[in-house]
Amino acid sequence: MLDAATWAGCLGGDRFLTQTHHRSYAHFPGVADTAGLFSWDDLNRIIATQRLEPPRLRLSVDGEMVPLYRYAIPTTNRRAVTWSRIQPSDFHAQLRDGASLVLDAAEKIHPAVGAAAEGLERFLGTSVQANVYASWTEREGFGRHWDDHDVVVVQLHGSKRWRLWGTTREAPTFRDVESPEEPEGDPVADLVLSPGDVLYLPRGWWHSVTADQGTESLHLTFGTVPHTGADLMLWVVDQLRASLALRRDIPRFGSLAEQSDFTDAVRREVADMMADPRLVERWAQSLDTTDLGHAIPSLPYVDGLPARGEITVKLTTPRGRLTANREQGTVTFSAAGTAWDFAESAAPALGTLLTNQPTTLGELADSAGLEVKEVAELVSVLIDGHAVAVVGTAL
Repeated sequence: MLDAATWAGCLGGDRFLTQTHHRSYAHFPGVADTAGLFSWDDLNRIIATQRLEPPRLRLSVDGEMVPLYRYAIPTTNRRAVTWSRIQPSDFHAQLRDGASLVLDAAEKIHPAVGAAAEGLERFLGTSVQANVYASWTEREGFGRHWDDHDVVVVQLHGSKRWRLWGTTREAPTFRDVESPEEPEGDPVADLVLSPGDVLYLPRGWWHSVTADQGTESLHLTFGTVPHTGADLMLWVVDQLRASLALRRDIPRFGSLAEQSDFTDAVRREVADMMADPRLVERWAQSLDTTDLGHAIPSLPYVDGLPARGEITVKLTTPRGRLTANREQGTVTFSAAGTAWDFAESAAPALGTLLTNQPTTLGELADSAGLEVKEVAELVSVLIDGHAVAVVGTAL
């Protein structure tokens, strides 16, 4: 399973985070155990059983999306609900002629991919979306392009050729003042990924990808959400909303002196906060504890959990924090946008939840030396706050 520790091992741990991340591409041959991660059978089942409309499921060739009518037909049931039904023969023909298949957000509908995305999110500290890509020919599905986010590619089946060029505009963003120019010259790298290979590519790096090795190709791309200086400034402004200087009306019709005094007051507030050497650390803690994660219902338990040790629960967000308040004899558990104070005795159970691994109420009780009933009550509070969910009912 690709959990946080496994991802760290695949990518190089702290060395990757401090020397490679956001800086340069990296190729890690044969480091990922892809058994049980995602297969052709999984892809066939999802296409056959899910109502997936473009762009969630789409075909692309030469940088253009293939019109849906070329491989699917509208189908309406007796309640007048219409969706697109894939026609296998037409679908196969498009893929045979060079189209690439894309399935977005596979982590939402495939548990193993979802667990891998959560593991990478814990390692990198940012939200992750996993897309499936399948190709059959040397024809490019998307042309040479760059992405506005970092990607981690895991080759699952067959081979895929990646030609890489560096950035032509440093750190380009989705909302930018200009677009990167096409790169010139030969690629800086020409790689063929085989099953188990992992490729890391920072945002802004140009690349073209083809299945030109004589085999069909299936791979997962884990895209990460970037966090820039602009995002930090937006967070700083949110933290300063308690400040009178930022609450005051802008003196649009005031004198030049009044306008200058106003901007000076705002500048001082922002400058004072930006002078904090731990500002990025504070931002990261806020990011981790306010991320809403993946809300999951806990049916059939709609009115709290019964004191049954076999019930299995799990944190719904890959990141959270546990802070000791020694003077008060409490701990603060922060996750999914809410913070709760509990007695110090609950710390071992809460720490176990933060590992993101499914665990039973009985195991949580044993870890903290508590009764199962006490743990059930604690977890019920976290379920009401959308931070924990039941993943095994034991009914």
